[in-house]
Amino acid sequence: MLDAANPFHAGEIKAQRRVGVTDVADGAAGFIRPFMPDQHRAFFSQLPFLVLAGADEAGRHWVTLLDGPEGFLRSPDAKTLVIDAKPDPQDPLAGALTSGTEIGMLGIELANRRRNRLSGVFRADGARYAIDIRQSFGNCPQYIHERDWRRGPTGDAPTATRSTALTDDQIVRIRAADTLFVGTGYKGKGDHVSNGFDASHRGGEPGFVQVVDANRLRIPDYAGNNFFNTIGNLLENARIGLVFVDFETGGLLQLSGRAMIDWDAKGSQDPVALRTIDVTIDVVIDRPSALSLRWTRDDADLRELVVTDKVRESKDITSFHLAAADGSPLEPFEGGQHLPIELEIPGQLGKTRRSYSLSGDPFGETYRLSIKREDRGLASRFLHDEIRIGDRIHARRPSGEFVVSCSNCPLVLVSAGVGLTPMLSMLYAAAREDSDRPVWYVHGARNGGQHALKAEVADLLDGRANLSARVRYSRPEATDRLGIDYHGTGRVTWETLLDLNAGPDAHYMLCGPAKFLADIRNGLEGAGVPTQHIHFETFGPTG
Repeated sequence: MLDAANPFHAGEIKAQRRVGVTDVADGAAGFIRPFMPDQHRAFFSQLPFLVLAGADEAGRHWVTLLDGPEGFLRSPDAKTLVIDAKPDPQDPLAGALTSGTEIGMLGIELANRRRNRLSGVFRADGARYAIDIRQSFGNCPQYIHERDWRRGPTGDAPTATRSTALTDDQIVRIRAADTLFVGTGYKGKGDHVSNGFDASHRGGEPGFVQVVDANRLRIPDYAGNNFFNTIGNLLENARIGLVFVDFETGGLLQLSGRAMIDWDAKGSQDPVALRTIDVTIDVVIDRPSALSLRWTRDDADLRELVVTDKVRESKDITSFHLAAADGSPLEPFEGGQHLPIELEIPGQLGKTRRSYSLSGDPFGETYRLSIKREDRGLASRFLHDEIRIGDRIHARRPSGEFVVSCSNCPLVLVSAGVGLTPMLSMLYAAAREDSDRPVWYVHGARNGGQHALKAEVADLLDGRANLSARVRYSRPEATDRLGIDYHGTGRVTWETLLDLNAGPDAHYMLCGPAKFLADIRNGLEGAGVPTQHIHFETFGPTG
C-alpha cells in the first residue's frame, strides 16, 4: 500500500504556500512512493550513469555523476537499487558513501528526455553498493537537452584541482552550460519519508546560469511540478551542491556552497524566471575526464515544420496543424507520444523548448498539437497569440514512452482537461485497428465551453461498436445537453472506471493533473487493479 503520510517536510510546504499552492500533498502521495514501480526499476537498470547527491565528512553538500559498464545498475526488488561501481577517490563524495549514509539519486536519459528521482539510505553490500529506497517518483521532460552518449577512453583520470573560487576558464564553461545538476538535503526528526537528499536537474539555454562573480551564481527557477523539493530543502538547510558536466570530455566541475531564494527574481536576467536560487560558492573541485562517457547533441533529426492550420477547440485550447516545410512525409508516431519543439521567442535567451502531446491521427499527413493557453506560460502564450498559419517552427522526432503496451487488452483512456490530447491519438489508433477489443474514452471537463474536440471523438466512435465514451462535466452550463454533450455530472473518479466493468485484463491510460491521477490510481490499486495495468502521464502549469 502507499504511504499515506504527507511526503513533504516543513520547508517544502512553506514554499508551496508561498506561491499559493495548497493541495499538492493530496496528489503527491500517489506519485511519491516508498518503492520503485516496475517501470522505474527497468528504467534505472538500463542507464549508463547515475546522479548522486549527499554530504561529505565535513557536512558540505555535493552532487556527482557515477558511471559504469553495461548493467552496472540493477534492481533485485522494488525497494533496492544495486550499484556495481564505485566513485573515483577524487570524488568529494567518495569517502562519505558508507552504510547508513542518506543519499539522493536522479536517473536521467538525455537521449529521450526521461528522468526519475529516488532517495534512500546507502548500504555497503560486499564489493558493491546498495540503496534502500525511501522515495521514488518521476519527473516531466521539460528543459532537458537531448544528447546521445557513447563510451570514451578509459584509464586514470587527471588530477583534480581544488579551490575556493572560480577561475576565468571555469566561468566561461558555466556560461556555456545548458545543463546543471543540483544536490540539497533535509534532516528532520525521526525517520519521516521526507528526510534525506534530493538530486535534481536544471536546464536552459547556454547562459541560463548567471555568474555574478567568482564566488556567486544565480540559477533561475521555472514553473514545474510544484513539489519544491530543492527550494523546500534550502529553506530548511542552505547547503547546496552543484555539478556542471563537460559533455564532450566527460569532465565534472563540482561546487559546494550555500544558497538563498530570491522569490521575486529581482536580479535575474531571465524574464521567465519565477524566482532564483542565489548561490555563494565555498569550494570548487574541477575533475577533468572524470567520466568514461561522452555525449553529443544530435541535430540531424531537427526539422522545419510549417503551420498549415490553427483551430480553436475550446475556450483555452487551440490546435496547431504542422507539416514538413520541404513537403516530405512526416514520421509516424505512436498514440500517446509527444513532439519536442523549439521556438524563437523575441526577447528570450536562445530557443525556447517544450514538448506537447500529439493529439491527432498517428498515421495522418500532418502533426497536430492541441495546446492550452497558460496565463503565465511563455511558450503557450506565444503560440496562441503570435503564431499564424504559414509560420515555421522546428521540431525533433516524436518520442515518449506513454504508449499502449498491449495489443488486444481492453483499454480505458482516461483524461481531464487538456489531458485528452494523448488519449485522442490513442483513440485514433484504436479506431484504425482491425480488432473488436473494447475501448472506453473517459473524459472530465468543467463544461461544454471547455470540452475540446468532442465532435471529433463522436466521429471516431460512430459505427464502431467496440468504442464508447463516458464524459462528465463538473459544472455544466444550461446549454450543455445531458446524454449528448456529456453523460453525467461531477468528476471522473476511480469508481467511474470500475463501473465500466472492463475486466481483469484491462489497461488504464491516465493523463491529467497530479491530484486527479493520484486519486484514480490509488483507488484502482485499492480495488485490486494490478499496478502494471495502470499507466499515467501528468501535466502541470509548464506553459
